[in-house]
Amino acid sequence: MTELRFDDRVAIVTGAGRGIGRAHALLLAERGAVVVVNDLGVDVGGADAGETPADDVVGEILALGGEAVADASDVSSAEGAAGLVAAAIARFGRLDVVVNNAGIIRYTDFPAADLDELRLHLAVHVGGSFNVTRAAWPHLVARGYGRLVFTTSSAIYGLPNLVSYGAAKGGVVGLARALATAGASHDIKANVISPIGLTRMMRASGALPDDVEALAAQVPPALVAPVMAYLAHETCPVTGEIYTAGGGRAARVFIGETHGVTSGIRTPEDVAAGWDEINDAAGFFVPESTHDQYVKRSQLVEVDGDRGRAT
Repeated sequence: MTELRFDDRVAIVTGAGRGIGRAHALLLAERGAVVVVNDLGVDVGGADAGETPADDVVGEILALGGEAVADASDVSSAEGAAGLVAAAIARFGRLDVVVNNAGIIRYTDFPAADLDELRLHLAVHVGGSFNVTRAAWPHLVARGYGRLVFTTSSAIYGLPNLVSYGAAKGGVVGLARALATAGASHDIKANVISPIGLTRMMRASGALPDDVEALAAQVPPALVAPVMAYLAHETCPVTGEIYTAGGGRAARVFIGETHGVTSGIRTPEDVAAGWDEINDAAGFFVPESTHDQYVKRSQLVEVDGDRGRAT
């Protein structure tokens, strides 16, 4: 199989100073990309740690013969994101790939997780992804090409002490899917990765097994990066999709609907009577967009004409 390369491509990776972001930056650089390594240098909860991890990663890339520059912009602000993109364009004259990886995490039980905590998570995960992509968008549209990779989490399935984090990661999914539809006519593809890797964030949970080193060997951050790289490559065949990656495993995650009851629901009693059929996952469908969901729903109603599943 032909090696997937990124020669002559310029990539921005946010939150790339450590962990999974670092693995992303290193793999892209190894495959020929010029990488803008963005990291604010904060701790896992978003507090200023006074560190410059982006410089360290750039040093690693240069030592391996690659090309990279460091950036310490705060992507949670529109100004910081605009500065990051402007610096990439000024230095390299183009932008091809944006990997929105920057994030924070605070483990807080509910309802101790307050509005300020929610706002902080939204600002970094959703706001940061939105800001960087918005700043990059005109450049990608002008060239008629772009690959966007967003970062969600299995926290969207639900964890009691990650209400704010899970809400923000769910927002990232909605953002990416909307941008997939907006970019379709410009060959701008937007996909989402849900990584599993032993990082500072996972260590901060306080719920690791006794044999941490065994876990580290099983799910190193480096085994997330190959899925990211495929989604960021020019040959990526999909947009608006979600993939989980880690420990050598990759799998598609999707949002689907059952066929359900297509007509006849007028009262709560109708819902109760049709409950089993509403929940029957056999023959589910996966909408590609809001418009696609509407069309498929309309087709089901037309086929049935009454309560029941489409045939």
